[in-house]
Amino acid sequence: MDNEHSAASSPKHSSIITDEGSVTAVVLDAMADTPNARLREVMASLVRHMHAFAREVQLTEEEFDLGVDFLNRIGQASHDSHNEAILFSDAIGFSTLVCLLNNGRNGATETASALLGPFWRMNSPPTPNGGSIVRSETPGPALFASCRITDPQGRPLAGVEVDVWQASPVGLYENQDANQSEMNLRGKFMTDPDGRFWFRSVKPAGYPVPTGGPVGDLLRAQNRHPYRPAHLHFLCFKSGYKTLVTQVFVGGDEYLGSDVVFGVTEHLICNCREGEGTPPAAHLAGPWFQLDHAFMMELGEAKLPTPPIK
Repeated sequence: MDNEHSAASSPKHSSIITDEGSVTAVVLDAMADTPNARLREVMASLVRHMHAFAREVQLTEEEFDLGVDFLNRIGQASHDSHNEAILFSDAIGFSTLVCLLNNGRNGATETASALLGPFWRMNSPPTPNGGSIVRSETPGPALFASCRITDPQGRPLAGVEVDVWQASPVGLYENQDANQSEMNLRGKFMTDPDGRFWFRSVKPAGYPVPTGGPVGDLLRAQNRHPYRPAHLHFLCFKSGYKTLVTQVFVGGDEYLGSDVVFGVTEHLICNCREGEGTPPAAHLAGPWFQLDHAFMMELGEAKLPTPPIK
């Protein structure tokens, strides 16, 4: 058995390094017999690009050590209620790039999807249409959202399960804030026969991403602000249709053109207007806002992403 394992894991050629120029070929040769074809393709490309990067910037040993420490700190900063790795991917535009590479290739707008972000939770409480996702005292003007989901031909999609989540107007998701109750500003809705769902919330505000970890250090080193424009998150799930993960941004927000995680596309800027006339709810004091938005789902595989937090 040991001889078989040794033979299977040995490279076709010698792995003795002769000089800097030989390293990449030796490593690629050692991985060439990887049985999984996709793993073989991805890892070979990763090695080629990483080696080319080191050569291009003439990476120093001190910079290498700094980079390894940065990656270690990303792992150390991640836990059940915070995912620093997702935040890092978001902050360098990688999450948005992967999202756009994998969505909208079947004739739908390629900007209809957006990054999941680091704050989605799997088990949002089921909420009837017209219900409120405000589950504890939350400051801010009332928001009444009215949304509709169709297929690419404009036909309404009934029975779509829609997760909604957002930060409070103070800029914190409920899992970050001891003053908010469990699952505040989170809810799960079902579209009616006309493809519609509607709910009450509070008008979101822009907020800074967490900056107490390595991503915050990176932003400061790059002289970048940490702010996201005001938005709501939506995850739309229905058997036979590709799961739609998206965000809807409040038009006019000061950070629309400089989102720290590069998540804004023109299609996702919504019509959010101050309400006029009789408000949709009784005993409503102060200004209120109406948000209207239409979503479209493509045919495809219905699967849920891995929650970044519990």
